[in-house]
Amino acid sequence: MSEYVLFEESGAFRAATIQADQNTSLQVELPGGKRQKLKSAQVLLRFRDPSPAQLLPAAEPMAADMDAAFLWECAPEADFSFSDLAADYYGHAPSAIESTALLLAIQDAPLYFHRRGKGMFRRAPPEILKAALAGAEKKRLQAEAIERMVTQLVDGSLPPELIDQVDALLVQPDRNRPEVKAFEAACERTNESAAALLLRCGAFPDAYHWHFRRFAAERFPKGIGFPELPEPAATGDLPLADVQAVSIDDANTTEIDDALSVIRLPGIGWRIGVHIAAPGLGILPGSPHDAVARARLSTVYMPGHKITMLPDDLVARFTLAEGKACPALSLYLNVSEDFEIVSHESRLERVHIAANLRLHEIEPHMNADQLNAGDVPDCPHGDTLRTLWRFAGACAGRRGKPSAQAGLHDYHYQIDGPLHDKSTGEILNPAACTVHIEARKRGSPVDMLVAELMILANATWGQLLADKGIPGLYRGQVAGKVRMTTSAIPHEGLGVPCYAWSTSPLRRYSDLINQWQLIAALSDKPAPFAPRSAELFAAMRDFDLTYAGYADFQRRMERYWCLRWLQQTNTKHVEGTAMRNAPNVRVDGLPLVVQVPSAPELPPGSRMSLTLGNLDLLELSIHSRFDATLSGSDAPGDEDLELLDEVPVEEALVEAEEEMAEAAEILQQPESAAQEAAE
Repeated sequence: MSEYVLFEESGAFRAATIQADQNTSLQVELPGGKRQKLKSAQVLLRFRDPSPAQLLPAAEPMAADMDAAFLWECAPEADFSFSDLAADYYGHAPSAIESTALLLAIQDAPLYFHRRGKGMFRRAPPEILKAALAGAEKKRLQAEAIERMVTQLVDGSLPPELIDQVDALLVQPDRNRPEVKAFEAACERTNESAAALLLRCGAFPDAYHWHFRRFAAERFPKGIGFPELPEPAATGDLPLADVQAVSIDDANTTEIDDALSVIRLPGIGWRIGVHIAAPGLGILPGSPHDAVARARLSTVYMPGHKITMLPDDLVARFTLAEGKACPALSLYLNVSEDFEIVSHESRLERVHIAANLRLHEIEPHMNADQLNAGDVPDCPHGDTLRTLWRFAGACAGRRGKPSAQAGLHDYHYQIDGPLHDKSTGEILNPAACTVHIEARKRGSPVDMLVAELMILANATWGQLLADKGIPGLYRGQVAGKVRMTTSAIPHEGLGVPCYAWSTSPLRRYSDLINQWQLIAALSDKPAPFAPRSAELFAAMRDFDLTYAGYADFQRRMERYWCLRWLQQTNTKHVEGTAMRNAPNVRVDGLPLVVQVPSAPELPPGSRMSLTLGNLDLLELSIHSRFDATLSGSDAPGDEDLELLDEVPVEEALVEAEEEMAEAAEILQQPESAAQEAAE
């Protein structure tokens, strides 16, 4: 009669027929006919009945019926073999099937029994068993909870455990948490994105909440509110300037950083003043106020809302508000009758702000043809504005660069309705809001006026720091590459020997740093940041990355409101212009670029009509279908020249971003020009 063996191989039990027994090794044949060599030490059991093919199928059901806890009670304290325990358990010499069933039962109960060698085991100590069983029960309950949460999510309801985890799910979920495991399993089961599943389950009421809360959770994990701050430092006894300055801003601007003044110098020309708010006098390096600004690094702009770098009460203390004498860092330029700069000086002083001029009130009166003809704008301070415009034109000529991309458009977004609570910033009801998008010609006289004077101030003060050997934060462009640096390198795109952002200290941390350095230079005191300062390099790096992140969020929110406009107007048919990076098409009348995969290959600048389909406010996408090519497709329009010109995108971005940065800041659209170029 044939003899059989039970052995273990790769963690699994197998039964086979002995073909040859050579004491230390065996030749065996498996039920499938495969033959192999075994070491005798691998054998767990020798038997003659049943056949190898019948052994395990017969033993497995018996093993499943055995109670591991009862087996543990039956087992001795010392090491034991499974065959000895089988004899005690059954009360007689066990059969091969019985021995194998007990072996399988012990093997499948690692909490109760620890392996001690071939066929040998020891029961787990009581205290270890108790802890292991508690852990197993915890895992079982957790698995049940995960499955329950998955079911709820798939069915469209948000489990209670996830209500406080939504913000964490938006940014960096902890994948070790059972709530996150359930959420990711539900996304996989429904084949939905995280945003789509959360929206369907009511975690937030609409797509706007998703975009804003995700950004806020990532950039402001402690919330967008400000901590309680002490009173800022006193600005000191500053002299009062003998000028009446005016600012030019969008109607909603509260952070008024800059103002301008003009005084006639009979027989000489004019004294032009550029006056920048001086929060650096009250916000000292290392102070709690500095910590707040250092954490935020910039004001965040988006249509209908902004998150300021500084709290409102601190902004109100230093903003250049009408009717007040405000602390300011002033640049005075003595210019000749033909607007050549004869000399300049910088001062710390108080400046009386005669008026906060608003863009919508003065721009209709600033007509380039009338200004060229010598007409004074028919608006408050028109004579001052005309003189400043003439001086700005002379500055542009000296730089050898146009002040703006004339003919192109910026876009103004007006959001009507309950978007955010003005005092707390809390999201209200974006779904009830309507959006109006108005195109505004870039390169207007006001644009040039503001841009040129800010470029001049930034270049002049950057050179002042360089001459005194004081480091600052510069924007440089050499060989087409734009970067931030602490050295005064040229900015070829602007045509200036150096360019240090200094004119928006209420909105940008880079400008506040440069203002501290300038205050030290003008006061003959040690600068807060020494050459090769590690803190200065860290601030530069953090500002550069954060500012780019804020700009990306602004572009996404502008795209969101463009899609909302299409939705609210039920626009289905549009016309557009093919761009260089096909299949992208710029939609007429909107700052919107869509992908049109169905469009034929057409040269850049080609005009076409499109049909718009379903849009997704979460993914910020819209299905667009090509309809027809329009006449005149070989003649690019003015709005496409910037995009179609065969220059590297980096250079186009520099030209748009740097040259219009200051004017766009005032309009609270600091990256709109850069966006148009980048798209």
